[in-house]
Amino acid sequence: MIMKKYIFGILAFVALLTYLVSSCKRDEMKPFSVAFYNVENLFDTIDNPNTRDNDHLPTSKIPWNTKRYEHKLSNLAKVMSAINGHGFPSVFGLSEVENRQVVEDLIHTGKLKEAGYKILHKDSPDERGIDVAMLYQPNIYKPIKTRFIRLQFPSEPENPTRDILYSKGLLYGKDTIHIFINHWVSRYGGQEKTDALRRYTGHFLRLMADSIFNEEPNANILIMGDLNDNPTDKSLVVSLGAREPHQPLASKQLYNLALKPFKAGQGSLYYKGWDLFDQVIVSSAMVGGYNGIKTNSYSEEIFRKSWMLFHPKKGQAVPNRTAGRHYYGGFSDHLPVIVHMKVDLSGEIYSII
Repeated sequence: MIMKKYIFGILAFVALLTYLVSSCKRDEMKPFSVAFYNVENLFDTIDNPNTRDNDHLPTSKIPWNTKRYEHKLSNLAKVMSAINGHGFPSVFGLSEVENRQVVEDLIHTGKLKEAGYKILHKDSPDERGIDVAMLYQPNIYKPIKTRFIRLQFPSEPENPTRDILYSKGLLYGKDTIHIFINHWVSRYGGQEKTDALRRYTGHFLRLMADSIFNEEPNANILIMGDLNDNPTDKSLVVSLGAREPHQPLASKQLYNLALKPFKAGQGSLYYKGWDLFDQVIVSSAMVGGYNGIKTNSYSEEIFRKSWMLFHPKKGQAVPNRTAGRHYYGGFSDHLPVIVHMKVDLSGEIYSII
C-alpha cells in the first residue's frame, strides 16, 4: 500500500513537472506572420518625368484623381487589416507601389494605422516606376541589414526591372531571419519570350540563398513576392530549386509553400484560369523549426473574401481590380497570401539529420 502511494506520488510529481515545463514552453512561443500583396498600380496623381506613369494622372484616358486614389487606399487598407484576423501580419511585402509616399499614405489609412508599421523602400529603375516595399512591426522585427539588389540581365542589359529587397533582421531581438521581397519580370509580350528572364532571376536568387547556407546551413530564409510564374514552372522548380515540403526534410533547401494550394486548384489571380504567382518560399530550418522559427503548416493561405471579388452574371468570381479597360473601383487584380509561424524563444536549437 505504501509502495503504491509512493509510485502514485512520483507519477503525480512527473505529471506536474511536465505540465509546468510545457506551460513555460508555450510562454516562450511567440506568433510571427508574413503576408504579401500585389496592390496593382498604387500610383499617386503627380506626374513623375522619370517614369512612365502617364496612365495614372488626372489627364489620363482613364482619369486617376485624388478621389480615386483615396478610394484605392481605403480598399487596400481594408484587405490588409482583415487578412490576419484581429491583428496584423508582422511583416507585409508589397509590390507595384510607385514611391515611398504612397506607402506612407497607405499605412496611415483606416485601421491600418493601428499596425504601427515601419517601411523599407527605395525607388528602382523600373520603367513604369513600380517598386517593392516591406512593412514591418518594429516590436517584432528589427532590420539590421538592408540591401536593394539591382538585377541586370546578360541577354537584355538595357532592360531595367524591379530591385530585390533584401532585409536581414532579428525577431523578438533574438532569432535571425533573411527576407527577400520580389516582383519578377511579367509575362507581358508572352510567357515564352520572357521566361529566360525569370529563370535567370531564380538562378540569381538561388546563388544568394546558397551563399547564406554556406555560412549557416540552418539559416532562416524567407522569399516572397509576385514571381509571375506558377510554383511548377521551371524558374521556380529548376532555377530556384523550390520544392514541395515533405518529410524527411533535406538540409540547405528551399520549400515552396504555394505548391500545395496550387496543385489543389487555388490561385491568387485569374487570366484564362487561376494562377498562383504570389508565393512564399522558406528554408528547411523554417519548415522544421530547427533554428527558432517554424511555419504552422506546409502551405500558404490565399486570403479570399466575397467582398474582394467581382461576381459576374455567368462564370466564377475573380479578384475585383482597380482598373483595366475601364475604371472598376476595386481592390487589386491579385489576392494576398499569408503564412503563420511561431518563434521559439527558449534557445533550443536543433539540426537536420
